[in-house]
Amino acid sequence: MPDSSRKRCLVAYATRDNQYLWTVELPAEATVADAIGVARNQSPDPPNQHPALPQVPWDSAPVGIYGEPCERSAQPREGDRIELYRPLISDPRDRRRERVRQARKPGRTR
Repeated sequence: MPDSSRKRCLVAYATRDNQYLWTVELPAEATVADAIGVARNQSPDPPNQHPALPQVPWDSAPVGIYGEPCERSAQPREGDRIELYRPLISDPRDRRRERVRQARKPGRTR
């Protein structure tokens, strides 16, 4: 019978080339911030001990649960995937708008 006073969650961080996952066990009332703290403690410190692991922005990254942004004070449920988001270099919508603007310039042929 599962222990209802504990829950397991997954903390995820992805770079362009890799995905890093930490399975964390937490008290039932734990928050997203608590889960990130446990994952951070599981991560090699300093990161140079594990050269494939990038500098994870533990304290500054926006966070979410299953792709939905949330506050660090939110309480994840059993089995939730907590994600640390890296900043976008540029907004994909802005890049598309720029491509359309370039394509519409006078004198441009297809």
